[in-house]
Amino acid sequence: MKIKNLKTKLFAAFIMAGLVALSLPLHSQQVFTIDKAIETALKNNPDTKIARLEVEKADAAISEAYGYAYPSLDVTANFSHFLKKPIIFFPDFNAMLTNASYSILFDEGVLPRDSSKFLPMGLSELSMVQSNSYEATAQVTQVLFNSAVFQGIGASQVYYETAQEQLKAKVVNIVNSVENAFFGVLLTREFVKITSESFENARNNYNNVKALYDQGLVAEFDRLQAEVQVENIRPQLIEVENAYKNALDGLKMTMGIDPKQEINIEGTLEYNGGSVPDSDQSITEALTNNYDLSTLRMKRELDEAFIQIDESDYYPTIAAFGNYSLGGQSDDLNFMNYNSSVVGLSFSINLFNGLRTSRKVQQKQIAVMQTDEQLFQLKDAIKMQVRMAILNLEKVKNTIEARERTVTVAQRAYELSEIRYKEGTGNQLEIQNADMALRQAKTNRLQAVYDYLKAQSDLNMLLGKVDSKYIKLGLYNNENK
Repeated sequence: MKIKNLKTKLFAAFIMAGLVALSLPLHSQQVFTIDKAIETALKNNPDTKIARLEVEKADAAISEAYGYAYPSLDVTANFSHFLKKPIIFFPDFNAMLTNASYSILFDEGVLPRDSSKFLPMGLSELSMVQSNSYEATAQVTQVLFNSAVFQGIGASQVYYETAQEQLKAKVVNIVNSVENAFFGVLLTREFVKITSESFENARNNYNNVKALYDQGLVAEFDRLQAEVQVENIRPQLIEVENAYKNALDGLKMTMGIDPKQEINIEGTLEYNGGSVPDSDQSITEALTNNYDLSTLRMKRELDEAFIQIDESDYYPTIAAFGNYSLGGQSDDLNFMNYNSSVVGLSFSINLFNGLRTSRKVQQKQIAVMQTDEQLFQLKDAIKMQVRMAILNLEKVKNTIEARERTVTVAQRAYELSEIRYKEGTGNQLEIQNADMALRQAKTNRLQAVYDYLKAQSDLNMLLGKVDSKYIKLGLYNNENK
């Protein structure tokens, strides 16, 4: 029995040491407040990194769109050498001239006609190119009118704003996720404290009963009941400690830090009361400020911009150009050089392309209608979620007030059970029941506070309520902007 008592004392000492470790930050641990946890998540979370890269991509798209409106300069150069020069076949001009001369002399009677003087007509080979040639050309082109270029600039700006709204929506979601995970860690840590206090109460009760038993003042049955109570709470304590570790791991994952890193958190679950917001007013606020809804609205503007880009194929393109060329030819690399230059305007318009343009426009119009349906569905979903969140807040608020009174009553009942037992009018079963009721009352109250804070965080996410510093951190991270 002494061995069991020693084990109980050692286990209690281990639990107390664990509580000290939970309440005091270690030098090797990094302490996180809820604010620091949110900032860490915004810097490390993969979702914000991806969304931030999308903003950078959209910013580059704006520069690209403006680039199409700027002048373009193209330079080309080539050098060629004929291994075998091409030839062209021409009539035999010598025979042609000789025959023509004799024909005139014969016709004029200057010479007597002699057909033997005529030469046979044939073809002669002649090359019109040099063995080596080069040409270098520089051309400047400036678009004067192209609807796709101008519409593309506007679409790229809308794309950038859409990416920013999407990133803001990610920031709000991550803030909500970190808050809920952080509250979960605080909740499980409080569960550990409550269960540890209950274990300590059971251990103290056992020590008192054992002392009375050793003096022959109580029966062995009471001592055994007290010992059983200690052993029954022990696995519960281990269970809530594991839940606390799992909650910490979940918070680490949300913050995007190494799961092996030792951390400690600073904060408490506190209920500050306050009134529950009006449902209709909150719905109006959510439909105006919800970032998911804003992102979808921006996407609709982007879909309409794509329609205008595709409709640009109906309009002509007018561009001014200037061209300068330098070239030369030679058989022995002693080039005979020449140059030329030209300026002008070009006009082009498509008259028929198999109705491809109209079909592209039609597809984009369907995309706008799809986005309209998504907006309609999302608005209904947000309205329902806001109503549910407010109802949940009202329910939890009333529950907290009721459970505050329950904890007070349960605490008093436990104290009375101890007094009754010491006076000999109570028994161990009363103490066990009172301790269980007190532990359950404290647990229920903490759970209600957690539910209230979580419901409040969920409502803030729906209403688009988030500290502006988190939005700036999400948009720019560590950049100096």
